Amino acid sequence: MAATPRLLVYGATGYTGRLVAEHAKQSGLDVVVAGRNQDRIAVLGKELDVESRAFTVEDPELLRDALDDITVVLNVAGPFRRTARPLMDACIDKGVHYLDTTAEYDIFATARSLHVKAAAAGVMVMSGVGWDVVPSDCVAAHAAARVADPVSLRIALKLLSATPEEAQGLNLFSRGSIISATEGIGDLGVLVRTDGDIVALPEPEVASFDFGDTGLEECVSASMGDLITSHVATGIPSIEVYVQAGRPLPIDLDLSTLPDGPTAQEREVGRSKIVAEVTGRDGSVARSLIDTPTGYRFTQLSSVEIARRVLTGSFTPGFQAPSSAYGPELALAIADTQIKDL
Repeated sequence: MAATPRLLVYGATGYTGRLVAEHAKQSGLDVVVAGRNQDRIAVLGKELDVESRAFTVEDPELLRDALDDITVVLNVAGPFRRTARPLMDACIDKGVHYLDTTAEYDIFATARSLHVKAAAAGVMVMSGVGWDVVPSDCVAAHAAARVADPVSLRIALKLLSATPEEAQGLNLFSRGSIISATEGIGDLGVLVRTDGDIVALPEPEVASFDFGDTGLEECVSASMGDLITSHVATGIPSIEVYVQAGRPLPIDLDLSTLPDGPTAQEREVGRSKIVAEVTGRDGSVARSLIDTPTGYRFTQLSSVEIARRVLTGSFTPGFQAPSSAYGPELALAIADTQIKDL
């Protein structure tokens, strides 16, 4: 471990990475920015007046050398199926904590599989330190605590809660998010957790949830990291995750024609919401809703907040979900996030 706690942000020149690195610097953390492209990362380092390191994850020896004097790695470099496992392995070998902002299900499965090794090394591995997993995990744990002997959990995500006028022409996604979300799409099918086991559905399921905007809204089942994080955090054996059907990813567009991501003004438009519905063995049902800033703004804040906590020695070794490490109140520490019981 470094004598002075240091945070390395990998993928710092990307859209989300730059937001995270800027906020980490503004928050007074000792930051090192890192990425593959030496010229780009050097420019960013000069802009932020922080150290920069250029390396790829394909060379295990160089990767481990790059983690000298680092306390925490925050990986913001998608697609995470290319970067996460090498960085996780290197972090565990070097006694460095690992965080990432992924939403890719298979990365959570990989992280969970390294629990024993990470715990033995005394380091924490946490995937999904942004939106959706931080708020979804926290509201799920909150709702689960309201039910005796919870046996099933349904989580529904609404990326944007805004008026039609506000939403008109709004860019919701960065190019990197689209690539990460769509690379390998369909490889695993649509997954749910049933009686503790991850199983694939023959086809996506449809359900309706009330986000407090326009009554019941149609949502479609999706394979999300919550199938793992909420199981770790709550122990609930059956979990389904749904996404509100109104804002599809622009997967058929030429990515080169898209902007890097939402502008600063666009990041402030509207809210993001998640509903958690927990059913107890006796049939009782608890529903709770979490209302947050929109995704990139929340991720910028939550990822740095979790990194800050780890840097100050607040962590639980092994694979952790946000609420298993910090309780459901973690999300309430992010901007004006609120949880409401329905």
